[in-house]
Amino acid sequence: MSRNRSPSPIALTNHRHRSPFPINNDRVFDNCTLDAPATPQQDSRPPVGIVEQLTAIRARVWQRQGPATIPGRRTKESRVSSSDIFIGETIGTAVLILLGGGVCAAVTLKRSKARDAGWLAIAFGWGFGVLTAAYLAGGVSGAHLNPAVTLGLAIEGGTKWSDVPLYLASQLLGAMIGAVLVWLTYYGQFQAHLTDREIVGGPGAQDTLAPATQNSTQTSAQTSAQTSALKSSRSGPGPVLGIFSTAPEIRNAVQNLTTEIIATVVLVLAILTQGLNDEGNGLGVLGALVTALVVVGIGLSLGGPTGYAINPVRDLGPRIVHALLPLPNKGGSDWAYAWVPVAGPLIGGAIAGGIYNIAFK
Repeated sequence: MSRNRSPSPIALTNHRHRSPFPINNDRVFDNCTLDAPATPQQDSRPPVGIVEQLTAIRARVWQRQGPATIPGRRTKESRVSSSDIFIGETIGTAVLILLGGGVCAAVTLKRSKARDAGWLAIAFGWGFGVLTAAYLAGGVSGAHLNPAVTLGLAIEGGTKWSDVPLYLASQLLGAMIGAVLVWLTYYGQFQAHLTDREIVGGPGAQDTLAPATQNSTQTSAQTSAQTSALKSSRSGPGPVLGIFSTAPEIRNAVQNLTTEIIATVVLVLAILTQGLNDEGNGLGVLGALVTALVVVGIGLSLGGPTGYAINPVRDLGPRIVHALLPLPNKGGSDWAYAWVPVAGPLIGGAIAGGIYNIAFK
């Protein structure tokens, strides 16, 4: 009797084996047969039920091969291939950015039905993006989806250092693809938003008011606001940069970096310690949901100061795409700040891996 192969999304680490998401459910019961129930002629004991038999088989497999062969756990012999890493991380990260950046676009852009839906929508949108991406990529690459997670796992011992560059490159590529997909999905809204005088002002922009009422209703305050918007869009972060990447509410490099480090430590520690127990079975399918809710919690509690990148490629990949896309009046890509959401999460992931090794192993 064997279990069906299915992409169980998350069965996270313990002190015996570390992987943020399981790869493939091993067929634990292969080469094992069920004992036939005892008959009254052979044994006076009552027949043994199927549950008891499966428990006995599981115990024998455990004793013979060790806990790493339990479904959802990854052994050294079953490491994912390079193609698995590339495909899983690229697709998974693309979906993560598509749904996460998509909710930012929905809340930000004019002529979007979800405009001004607020921070709660953004927090849950990113959480659902994590949940969906984890389910998609978990059975292929382990669904790291985040260089900070990959670094934490490498330090903790669950990911080979030789696999780290491929994980990071695949995640960056996926993030860029996801950002392009957001732009394509909201193409009309981007065009309308970035040619609106109230947003960008200046030549090439359009008034949102009807032509007959534009001149009569235009005030000096509106003209001043449009001029200010135009200057801002040309010299600083563009009016739609927040759809692609993060920016702080108060620019203080030390505070911004510290915020990203703290938030990422919470995320990576929550991943490393999921399902921590003597058996090492992890949380199974619940792991993806737990991780998604952790991301929602971080967004609601720690996201206010910087927009909670907590993932270097989530910020860097879309920022590169923002710089390359032919968006009208898009403004700058704020490269002066770009190092913070890259360095902060990487430092946080490394700290989380160290804390796990010291406190939980």
